[in-house]
Amino acid sequence: MVEDLKGKETWRLFRIMSEFIEGFDELSDIGPAVSIFGSARINQNNRYYKSCVAVSSLLSKNGYSIITGGGPGIMEAANRGASLNGGVSIGLNITLPKEQKPNKYQNRSLHFRYFFARKVMFVKYAIGYVCMPGGFGTLDEFFEALTLIQTHKIYPFPLILFGKEYWEPLMGFMKNNMVKHKTIEPGDLDFIDLTDDPQEVLEIINRHMDRKMRLIKSAVEKEVKTEPKPRRRNNARRS
Repeated sequence: MVEDLKGKETWRLFRIMSEFIEGFDELSDIGPAVSIFGSARINQNNRYYKSCVAVSSLLSKNGYSIITGGGPGIMEAANRGASLNGGVSIGLNITLPKEQKPNKYQNRSLHFRYFFARKVMFVKYAIGYVCMPGGFGTLDEFFEALTLIQTHKIYPFPLILFGKEYWEPLMGFMKNNMVKHKTIEPGDLDFIDLTDDPQEVLEIINRHMDRKMRLIKSAVEKEVKTEPKPRRRNNARRS
């Protein structure tokens, strides 16, 4: 019985590895991307669905790939906006007890069994997060990225909360309770942007992209300057 359990755990490791390998292979060439999160329960008539299509379409039009969880609701809206411009529209689908049906607006789909493997792909290939109104899953992705930035495990990137009416109570809780009780620093909230404007989302992402490219350029130039010069060979024959 014990040996049987050990065998099952061993094969599970191979399944986990395969998800990471497939994700890295499929997403390595997508260029700068933005991960968009939000509720699967929001329908096409909801204002946040329409806003998400607008945000995604604008980002895609400006050269950004769009990554979502691949499902309905806000995820569908984000993939839909990307597909309007013929952009890269990625769905990181997940196997759930209640089967998640992949939306039809993905032009690149991956399928995951494990949440943690999928979460790595969201953060590894994104230069920013846009969180539309959503539930526990959206909060999970948002706070995990915020924690990774706060603890210097990843380079800071924009964390944008879209929908002031929806997100302001959460921001108020963090400012009035968490900062008050010193469970976070006031500066930790500087990582977060709050907006209702798709154009502002694009501007925030563009500023970060420009800053990142300047840092990369500076690092490359510094590396070239510090690279040791090859010694000249003395080809003169000895007498």
